[in-house]
Amino acid sequence: MLILSRQVDESIMIGEDVEVVVLGIQRGQVRLGIRAPGDTPVHRREIYDAIEAENRLAARSPTVDGTSLARALQSLGNNRKSSPKS
Repeated sequence: MLILSRQVDESIMIGEDVEVVVLGIQRGQVRLGIRAPGDTPVHRREIYDAIEAENRLAARSPTVDGTSLARALQSLGNNRKSSPKS
């Protein structure tokens, strides 16, 4: 881990495109500003961790191929046609 000291209005560069600026320090909190290209995701760590957990869960979920989905939808449509109306 790289450890840097910065004061208010000082910044660090990450690569060529990302700049992190110290905006303020109050009551033990540091306010940071981040300049990054629009296609660069920037998240607080707890949000990033939640996204990663959702992605892992989605990757474990069974997938449905198009043919199976079409059959299921067709079956649903056929059941509606054959059921008596109230």
